[in-house]
Amino acid sequence: MKRILIIDDEEKLRNLLTKIISYEGFEVLQAGDCKTALKNIEQFEVDVVICDVKLPDGNGIELSKEIKNRYPLIEIILLTAYGNIPDGVQAIKNGAFDYITKGDDNNKIIPLLNRAFEKVELAKRVQRLEKQLGDKYSFENIIGKSKLIKNAIDLAKKVAESDTTVLLTGETGTGKEVFAQAIHQSSNRRNRNFVAINCSAFSRDLLESEFFGHKAGAFSGAIKDHKGLFEEANNGTIFLDEIGELALDLQAKLLRVIDTGEFFKVGESKSTKVKVRIIAATNRDLQKEIEIGNFREDLFYRISAFQIKLPALRDRAIDIESFASYFMHLFSSKANKKVAKIPGDFINALKQYEWKGNIRELRNVMERCVILTEGIELTTDLLPLEIQRNAIFSSKNKSLSSFELASAEKLHIQKVLSYTNGNKTKTAELLGIALTTLYRRLSEYNIK
Repeated sequence: MKRILIIDDEEKLRNLLTKIISYEGFEVLQAGDCKTALKNIEQFEVDVVICDVKLPDGNGIELSKEIKNRYPLIEIILLTAYGNIPDGVQAIKNGAFDYITKGDDNNKIIPLLNRAFEKVELAKRVQRLEKQLGDKYSFENIIGKSKLIKNAIDLAKKVAESDTTVLLTGETGTGKEVFAQAIHQSSNRRNRNFVAINCSAFSRDLLESEFFGHKAGAFSGAIKDHKGLFEEANNGTIFLDEIGELALDLQAKLLRVIDTGEFFKVGESKSTKVKVRIIAATNRDLQKEIEIGNFREDLFYRISAFQIKLPALRDRAIDIESFASYFMHLFSSKANKKVAKIPGDFINALKQYEWKGNIRELRNVMERCVILTEGIELTTDLLPLEIQRNAIFSSKNKSLSSFELASAEKLHIQKVLSYTNGNKTKTAELLGIALTTLYRRLSEYNIK
């Protein structure tokens, strides 16, 4: 129900306005002074206030300022004396929605109220969306109870409230953008834009335009001015994923933004100034990239003021069951299925797998399994073949001693290598392990 509070010391006028407004289906409360008005607002959820300027215990203009400070979503319409425009102007400055002339504008009150309610509803909708966004990207929603992920969360929480540039490192699929979002939502910039861009997704020329924008005519096809992502993120946060992919000349321009807060749009000679917090991410070893000349050392020191390393999924196997359960319910709901159970052998198979693609790969596997299942339980035969083979191999060798296991594994690898005529890619595929893992085993067992 849309609720309105009328504040006026004239009872007859309050009753008249109540009658007019109630006919339109609004719920109306009344107050004859400031004190009673504030008590009503504290007790009931009020959407719009209609307030006289002159009240027995105060001034309606000052009261409107107090109400807006304490309850910013409430819209206020001031009743002014005939011809008293300065009161109306001051009321608007204090945050009032509008003002009408007392006693002469009763026919205007309903359209004005409808416009005020539209603004209230829009503000409430934005507030709900912001809350949903904040809840979705809060640190509390990051899955995991392993020590490694808890340490990373603790570090992120500590740096979130500052404006310090953050560098998130870790393998592909470890959740770097999720962390970046959580840092933004926990910062004092949470109500500003969060802008994300993958630096490897654009060519060098296009990326500069995406970063900084361009003027019309700056290049072929630039038919109008274009605002860049740094400008879009002004006073907010920009997330630069895969920053290790940046071309060296763009690295220099990014360094200027960090140092001065200024950049030049493509085709423009006048600089643009912004205040942006930068969160960068990479799956590369930037120290090695510096050594081979692919990354600027000065830029590295600017963006790595606060580093957080996100652990690989294989290093936090204790969290795999929680992720599997979360993804099962997520995709079950999306597919309108009632999948509700994950048996122990299914979880064990997941835990024994290497997860080169980390959380992203696990997510894809769980989506596949939910789509394929026809019952309420996920079974191991739904898993990709490489995960099934890996689980079978691990199970067969579980009872062996470490020496026997190594011997059996070496013999098995040799047999598969022989079968594939030395094709290591095919061997790794048949063994159900990553190619890098196979090379590591070949080195350990001195297999030529």
